[in-house]
Amino acid sequence: MTEMFSSPPLARRFLMVHGVQHRRPREHWLWWLTEALRRRGEQVLYPQFPAPEQPSKSEWIDLLHAELAQLGDQERVVVCHSLGCALWLHAAQTLPADLRVTRVLLVSPLGEQAFTAANGNEEFKLERVDRELLTAASAEPPHVVVSETDPYAPADPRAWSAALGLDCDLLPAAGHITPTDGYGPWPAALDWCLHEKTPVSATTGP
Repeated sequence: MTEMFSSPPLARRFLMVHGVQHRRPREHWLWWLTEALRRRGEQVLYPQFPAPEQPSKSEWIDLLHAELAQLGDQERVVVCHSLGCALWLHAAQTLPADLRVTRVLLVSPLGEQAFTAANGNEEFKLERVDRELLTAASAEPPHVVVSETDPYAPADPRAWSAALGLDCDLLPAAGHITPTDGYGPWPAALDWCLHEKTPVSATTGP
């Protein structure tokens, strides 16, 4: 039997923002989420950011701005993973009004210890995030999802999120939420994208 889907809202568009050393592998949940949304008639952008092994903050912000401009003038939804979260936090501090979005999901944000020359992401470290500017960058406050066993996460993810005025879903034993941690298909992320369903659970599957 052919699965039937209802028509998506007018001109709703999604943007996937990946992290360091990421070249859009098919086994990653970002790839799966992109395809799951497209099968439902949604419009999704999943750009490859340049030089992911040695990312340039300025180049990544420039591309992020260009992609945000492609999201149309209806509902704009952004999903970030790992260094993509740091990119959003940087961009939100100076985001032009015409590039502001509707919703943002921050998956596996990085703690201070993760920004090192060895990881190739040192210039993405933020000394301070202005809560008001972060809130102004999206119609709704970003939603955080992080694992209890993520070695790259803030030491206290709930306190880190609360300091920014954000709700946080803490997943058990999900590592950095990558394919290695079992995150290819991730229906809970799809439910958030389509229906704003929270909390975003650790449930994975086909």
